[in-house]
Amino acid sequence: MRAWWRSLFAARKLSAVQEIEEVSKLRVEFARLEDDALKGTARTATRLSEVVAVTAVVASRVLGLQMFDVQLEGALALAHGRIVEMQTGEGKTLAAVPAVAWHARSGQGVHVLTANDYLARRDAAWMGDVYRWLGLSVGAIQQDQNAEERRAAYRSDVTYASANELGFDYLRDGLAFHPHEQVLRPFAAAVIDEADSILLDEARIPLVIAGGAVEPSPVAIDADRVVRRLVSGLHFSVDQPARNVSLTQAGVTEVERLLPCANLYAAEHLVVMTAVQDALHAHTLLHRDVDYLVQDSSVLSVDELKGRVVRDRRWPAGLQTALELKERVTTHRQGRILGSITMENLIGLYPLVCGMTGTAAAQSTEFRELYGLEVAVIPTNRPVIRVDHADRMFVSKAEKESAVLDEIRLVHQSGRPVLVGTSSVGESERLSARLTDVPHYVLNARNEEAEAAIIAGAGEARAVTISTNMAGRGVDIRLGPGVAALGGLHVMGTNRHESRRIDNQLRGRSGRQGDPGSSRFYVSSEDPLLLKYRDERGVDLSSADHLQRMAEGQSLDCRLFLRKYETVIEGQRQEIARRRQAVLTGERSCSSELERLVTLEAIDDLWSDYLAAVSELRASTIWVSLGGGNPFRDYLFRVHAMFKELARTIGGEVTARLEQALAHGVEPRRRGATWTYLTTDEPFGTMTERLMRRLAMMLWVVGRG
Repeated sequence: MRAWWRSLFAARKLSAVQEIEEVSKLRVEFARLEDDALKGTARTATRLSEVVAVTAVVASRVLGLQMFDVQLEGALALAHGRIVEMQTGEGKTLAAVPAVAWHARSGQGVHVLTANDYLARRDAAWMGDVYRWLGLSVGAIQQDQNAEERRAAYRSDVTYASANELGFDYLRDGLAFHPHEQVLRPFAAAVIDEADSILLDEARIPLVIAGGAVEPSPVAIDADRVVRRLVSGLHFSVDQPARNVSLTQAGVTEVERLLPCANLYAAEHLVVMTAVQDALHAHTLLHRDVDYLVQDSSVLSVDELKGRVVRDRRWPAGLQTALELKERVTTHRQGRILGSITMENLIGLYPLVCGMTGTAAAQSTEFRELYGLEVAVIPTNRPVIRVDHADRMFVSKAEKESAVLDEIRLVHQSGRPVLVGTSSVGESERLSARLTDVPHYVLNARNEEAEAAIIAGAGEARAVTISTNMAGRGVDIRLGPGVAALGGLHVMGTNRHESRRIDNQLRGRSGRQGDPGSSRFYVSSEDPLLLKYRDERGVDLSSADHLQRMAEGQSLDCRLFLRKYETVIEGQRQEIARRRQAVLTGERSCSSELERLVTLEAIDDLWSDYLAAVSELRASTIWVSLGGGNPFRDYLFRVHAMFKELARTIGGEVTARLEQALAHGVEPRRRGATWTYLTTDEPFGTMTERLMRRLAMMLWVVGRG
């Protein structure tokens, strides 16, 4: 088997070399052509090597950029449907263009998915002339566009958009009452920038569309009042590494006294118990300036992996309300969920997917297992000469932070620029407050608008930048005059993250295009990674790499486990979507416009009810295992039965609503305003962890009774 893999790898490598040689030969030939002849060649090119070569020549003429062989290699790998790893500063944006042009030849449209609106707008404008030279139209999706502008952008041969905006457009299209209200056309091909972020880090985050008005329950207000009076250690216990908080027996008694409530665990008090648990989570597990910020009377989520504010992300409804009550800010309507889809399932709708990122090889197994995508590692154009020093180990966080400050001062005195990567807004500001003797900038979610200016100067001599993970993507720190001779940019990481990719992204800010540079990480036994994954006997501090591999393995296991539960629901969602679309477009018999509208309304309402019922079922599945049953098998059986009932009910519901409309002259009600947001069903650990905690709690309750 090993010999077979080696032979396959060698064959692929030889094939890639041959493709590059052919492209290089054609590029020389095409470079001799006049503009009109080159445009004719672009229109008639049918082979991949021809498309890549002509695009490289056009890029040279239009942008003045000569594509390196490694960029051509990256373009070929993207064209073959792979995930491409190219290091920072290697020109991924340009490398994608030949592949995008190749995939666009079908005329069905290519979506280039980016991390945010700014990058979508920038890249569409930057590469737009190349596409137009090749006879392709190009558009960009922006958050403030109206439906007509979005529709025009999606009709382009090439459309740049943030992954979230595309997902929200998909959800809105799924609720349209008339075909002309939809903006998307059928999905064909996706080229994903920052593929590891979109396909792995954000894959499990549901995109949600909601409507209606559901005001905060008085129960939530009572729960917040009660939780504020509870004492840690007496009434509840907190396990920060496991992200869990539990009422003690004394706590249960106190809650029952304060509410008042005879038995908190009685079935009729489930809503009360849930509200109390949400309030406990909000007050003990979610921390201001770490997990969220409070700005303009709003609670704003901070993305742990990017360090950025996610302005359209909320926690699950009850927890979001609990946070807003905790911070005494305006409570926002949660609404009724009308539709939802995860990024993983959204990307699964594309017949063809490829992507690029600076860090992919470490998660090649996940790309293969979850998406069936292979990773192609592209060498750098120039050798990487950055020096990555061994981690420095400390017993306490206090010792670690003092050492970090000492090294900042030492490197600053040498004249070299320093970039310090921290894990939270609070940590970045805490270090800044102690570094009063050294001029520096702080870059975090609180001052995102200054990012471009701060990063532009981060490579200058003696510059010191303290940042959260937001400086880890989409930036290119260029060295100022004389800095290379001093040793280049020095990168310092104040924590090891659960994913090696996050650490490697920080390291990758230094040493671009053959520049000198260095990096070092600082680790303490009090850091989250070590607290969460080391066993009760403790682990030697030098095992941070081992713990990261453990965390990554558990993450993959969790994704595969959750996929089992969600695959069936996604299949049902697609079936309902097809049925609804057929009614929307008239492909399915509707005898009148009134019946068509009534049918669409009934499908939407029943599907929303179904989503709520499935959510409750999924949360309660663990109880089945206590009787020796198979929770997943029981879940599948019940979900299939529920969906069968849903499908059977639609016809009767339409008939009843139509009869009422005809008898009383009642038109289908207008849906009213809808809004979209991101949420997560894993704010406090994986489903497996939550199920085990639920089991432990139930056993405790049984013992109590």
